[in-house]
Amino acid sequence: MITQHTRWMKLALREAQRAFDADEVPVGAIIVHEGEIIGRGSNQVEQLQDPTAHAEMIALTAAANALQSRRLEHCIMYVTLEPCPMCAGAIMLARIPTLVFGSYDPKAGACGTLYNIVEDRRLNHQVHVVGGICDLESEALLKDFFSLKRKVTRKKNPLR
Repeated sequence: MITQHTRWMKLALREAQRAFDADEVPVGAIIVHEGEIIGRGSNQVEQLQDPTAHAEMIALTAAANALQSRRLEHCIMYVTLEPCPMCAGAIMLARIPTLVFGSYDPKAGACGTLYNIVEDRRLNHQVHVVGGICDLESEALLKDFFSLKRKVTRKKNPLR
């Protein structure tokens, strides 16, 4: 049986595929409010030459515009990779109550792996976190992307 979280995460994976197809690190995010997607994003860091153009940030902006409010208190964010510190902070500031992510990020994860910004009781808002939803699909997309990047680098620099 497919769970509600799995159903929504599959849609976030579509956003990650869009990033992959645009030669961006394949991370996708959606924000759901009352059973409807009100924000979506895929990484656009290279395309926009903007270090803040992470999937989560783009989805947060779209959702805030849709609700005409910076507070996304009745929303759930789905993202294919555990958010970094910047995105975790933005998720908290948006007052998102629930975050669901796919793959854990051992290099930059700030929702339980390296840091746990979103559940830190010293801060004035905490986020309920569900990790590991569709993690194998998310990991496969990331591994394929970086494998292709390494192949291109080897072709350009055969001595590597």
